[in-house]
Amino acid sequence: MSTNRSLPGQVRACLALLALLALLCWLAPPLLDLPDPHRPHWDTPSAAPSLQSGHWFGTDAIGRDVLARTLAGGRVSLTVGALATVMALLLGLAWGAVAGYAGGALERAMVRVLDVLSALPFLLIVILLLALFGRSAWLLLAAIGAYVWIDLARVVRAEAARLREAPFVLAARAAGARFDQVLRWHLLPQLLPLALVYLGLILPQAILVESFLGFLGLGLDEPAASWGTLLAEGSQELDTAPWTLLFPAAFLVATLAAFQFLGDGLRDWLDVRGAPA
Repeated sequence: MSTNRSLPGQVRACLALLALLALLCWLAPPLLDLPDPHRPHWDTPSAAPSLQSGHWFGTDAIGRDVLARTLAGGRVSLTVGALATVMALLLGLAWGAVAGYAGGALERAMVRVLDVLSALPFLLIVILLLALFGRSAWLLLAAIGAYVWIDLARVVRAEAARLREAPFVLAARAAGARFDQVLRWHLLPQLLPLALVYLGLILPQAILVESFLGFLGLGLDEPAASWGTLLAEGSQELDTAPWTLLFPAAFLVATLAAFQFLGDGLRDWLDVRGAPA
């Protein structure tokens, strides 16, 4: 652990930017009295950004306000990414802790499962699942969560294997603690800070995957629209209305960069060394 407990400037700046983006996505629409992001207004198609017209980010080909749609897409992308990340945290933390503490044949088998899962064609499986069961929020969350948990499980497994012979674990086993008790009361509290730090790296990955699926038309059904969906729509209007692509792309890039720098800053600040073996 680092002896300096004050948050570094990089972390504070990233937290401030993410807080600002979240406040914009959730609070700006009612405060600014933005129009319905899904309702077309045929009288103002492809209007350029203008403060006088009230369309600060312009409108798309059917007159929908780009600012309202960008903030609505942010709510979808951030919510889906956050929920998928929570699922990945629970699964990756549990899998990695059990594998690392168990050791032996069980650990090798669980690591091989991770190797197999990481080699599977994720996009092909998602397309197959969506074709079989239809598009739904829960299926999308499960697909993204099942994709991003693998790296976290590897990191947690390596740290749990290191702690397996730690004095406090050996003392708990010598005192008669069962396998589940050692995991619950001794290993998981030690592994949780590491997992939380890596959430700063997993969350942008989940948002990026959701946006990628939305760009391919595999996201949530209309009228819900994520940043990926807006990018797909904006790419079709790039020649006539480039602002429909630029503004959602700017919000997505800013969010991903902030999370990436936040994760790197927290990892350096806490001096986390949990790279998978």
